[in-house]
Amino acid sequence: MTTTKTQPEIIQKTIYSILFIISFSHFINDLLQAVIPSVYPLFKEKFNLSFAQIGMITFTYQLTASILQPFVGMHTDKKSKPYSLVVGMSFTLLGLFFISVASSFIYLLVAVSFIGIGSSIFHPESSRVAHLASGGKRGLAQSIFQLGGNAGSAIGPLLAALIIIPHGQSYIIWFCLIALIGIFALYKIAIWYSEHLEIKRVNNTVTKEAVVHHLSKRRVWSSLVILLILIFSKYFYMASITSYYTFFLIDKFHVSIQESQIYLFVFLGSVAAGTLIGGMVGDKFGRKYVIWISILGVAPFTLMFPYVSLFWVGVLSVLIGLILSSAFSAILVYATELLPGKVGLVAGLFFGFAFGMGGLGSAILGKLADLTSIEYVFKICAFLPLIGVIAGFLPNIESKKA
Repeated sequence: MTTTKTQPEIIQKTIYSILFIISFSHFINDLLQAVIPSVYPLFKEKFNLSFAQIGMITFTYQLTASILQPFVGMHTDKKSKPYSLVVGMSFTLLGLFFISVASSFIYLLVAVSFIGIGSSIFHPESSRVAHLASGGKRGLAQSIFQLGGNAGSAIGPLLAALIIIPHGQSYIIWFCLIALIGIFALYKIAIWYSEHLEIKRVNNTVTKEAVVHHLSKRRVWSSLVILLILIFSKYFYMASITSYYTFFLIDKFHVSIQESQIYLFVFLGSVAAGTLIGGMVGDKFGRKYVIWISILGVAPFTLMFPYVSLFWVGVLSVLIGLILSSAFSAILVYATELLPGKVGLVAGLFFGFAFGMGGLGSAILGKLADLTSIEYVFKICAFLPLIGVIAGFLPNIESKKA
């Protein structure tokens, strides 16, 4: 006899198959996004771009990704759109195609804006899918989801070094095949998501998440401001690495473009590993402490980073990636616990703000690099993690869950 699963049973169970598929989709999404900064040295030479123009490319992509995300999140909080995930990846596919044939700086800006739009559609709803499939293990679910994205960010530069750098800009079009795989995976997710919504409708149930704290509205919003400031410090520093690490290595240590991409891959690989560790530790010991340690704890290594040899730059980049990346999953889950029932809004706000700060940071740091040097940029950015000290002012809401 066939037994129909009720909505409460689905909510309570951690659905790992869905978590892994949405993580794989995040892997593809962020791998394709990582192609953009990976080919900066190629575009700089081909189009004779300044560092300020390089920063403007990142800023354009991040701006389109960041501004739309909170609005997408608020809209899908009210009315879920499962198949919007497929639409988002389709925008990314178009953006990649346009980049592969771009013939000018302006054309590049238009192309990356399509990828930004795709990202703004993808992240809020995919975060909701991870939340729905978590079965209460929100930190673990968000870490699995984030692990896919960070792993994609790490693999992207490696594939770019192997495929695009040796053969040229036109080979970016081959990454459109990866986007097609992503569209297929997200179609499968959309089917599950639609069935999940239909079960809720048939059972005539509305999922209301329990409030896990008794904080005043003022305390909630001040805590959200602190979290956003921490996002600023993390992603402004990350912008220096993702956009200018290769230039730093080429300028200071005279490595080749392909060698610099290997170093970037190692850093982004450590970011992926740190993301998974941070989520699991946050579930067990409390997210506030993970946030505090991951931002402030990385400061000694960032302060040493601009002054050491090539070997130690590689070692420190791994430590920085491991520690700093453990923060985002914890921040996102902590924020959803501050605002229960607003997963789309929280995901859109924090992903959007993260992308916005990354883009703004890239543009400002590019201009600063033109005026001074890449090495000076890294010396200035080294102090950003010290902002992590303000995490001590966050309320410890885990202790109040009982």
